[in-house]
Amino acid sequence: MGMGSLTMFTLCAVMILDTLTASAAIGPSAFSWWVIMLAGFVLPYTLVVTELGSTWPAEGGIYDWVKRAFGTRMAARTSYLYWINVGLWMPSVYILFAGTFSSLYWPKMALHWQILLCLVLTWLTVWFCNISTSVCLKIARWGAFAKIIVIAVLGFAGIRYFLQHGLANNFEWHNLIPHLNESSRFLPAIIYSLLGLELVASMGKMIKSPEKTMRIAMFLAAILISALYLFGTFGILAALPVSQISLVSGIIDAMKIIFGQSEGARVILNILCVLTLFSFISNMVTWTSGSSRTAAEAAKSGELPACLGILSRRFHTPVGANVATGVVSTLVILCYSQLASDKSDLFWIIFSFSSCIFLLPYLLLFSAWFRLRDKETETPRPYRVPGGIFGQWLVAGVCLLFVIQGIILFVFPDLFDGKIEMSHSLPIVIGIIVTLLAGELCLLQYNRKMQSASSKL
Repeated sequence: MGMGSLTMFTLCAVMILDTLTASAAIGPSAFSWWVIMLAGFVLPYTLVVTELGSTWPAEGGIYDWVKRAFGTRMAARTSYLYWINVGLWMPSVYILFAGTFSSLYWPKMALHWQILLCLVLTWLTVWFCNISTSVCLKIARWGAFAKIIVIAVLGFAGIRYFLQHGLANNFEWHNLIPHLNESSRFLPAIIYSLLGLELVASMGKMIKSPEKTMRIAMFLAAILISALYLFGTFGILAALPVSQISLVSGIIDAMKIIFGQSEGARVILNILCVLTLFSFISNMVTWTSGSSRTAAEAAKSGELPACLGILSRRFHTPVGANVATGVVSTLVILCYSQLASDKSDLFWIIFSFSSCIFLLPYLLLFSAWFRLRDKETETPRPYRVPGGIFGQWLVAGVCLLFVIQGIILFVFPDLFDGKIEMSHSLPIVIGIIVTLLAGELCLLQYNRKMQSASSKL
């Protein structure tokens, strides 16, 4: 794979519409925050992955690096967190689907009907992933185009709206400067939107000159992703005041204002809505299929429960892991729907919870890089992060701090205001504890199998 192919692969794999409204909810200062995240986090992040990926090119990516640095048990925890995150994330995506759908087609759709729609979509996703890998690939490909079209149209339409009607928000210089105010609760969504760049390394030996191509492709993809997000963010902020941005239906709400109520506008709005909804489904089909295959492989080696390794006799798809993902998603949405006051609250609680789980493997990723620098000093490295021991501490420290602050702000979003809202934080903390305990039970089972196998030798 060359530079162009690698950049587009990363762009399509990482970019999602889930966090677009959260980015817009930060306000005009979101533009400055994206630049800060690119320079402060993405740059060192890409350098670390380039060193790891060019030195140890393997399809397992983060799993293989953690295993090499910390051993099989910690690698097993990584596989578990990677897999379980998709089942935890799926409800928030389909809450967005239900909110977008109801905003345009059923404005008075009750929350319980939206939850029912989420459950139907969850099991539709499981079915897609069970029937054929080729179907999943086609859905992923078309979903990538849908995402780009929606963001591009939203951005250009926002510019057109601005030229005709002005801006719904004040874009003066003092509002563009980063502020740690109430909107800071959505800052972790920017970090979340830029994670996943290490998927490039899964291409392994297919990459031409990985020591050069990998880091440039990742950073180019990150810049393109940021530009597209900011383009879409501008479209929303051009039409909607920050105070009126709904995390669930903000995209469609902005489009309604931008395109107006004419018959032609209604047609365009319907097309964009369908593309948006399809992109949500494509995200979940892509990630469910990929994470389930990883889980199935881990189950074969005994790191995860054997039921996750069950394959379809006809299609050879990971039926066991797919169904388990559906069960996890169903339980999460049924449990958390009892705690949320409205759909936006429900979305943000579940999204924050799943994002914390998603961020945890990145603590292991940067720690593994730091550990391998000391553990395998003699291993030839086609690319090495510059700076010697000082650069090693600086890069690892900065990356870890960004990830840790992301986790903290997802759990305690009002921390900068000196407040802790237990109605938001407690369900997330409980969810994290339950998820980690379940993972430790899986690890305990794995340890017993290993001990049993070694005793027979």
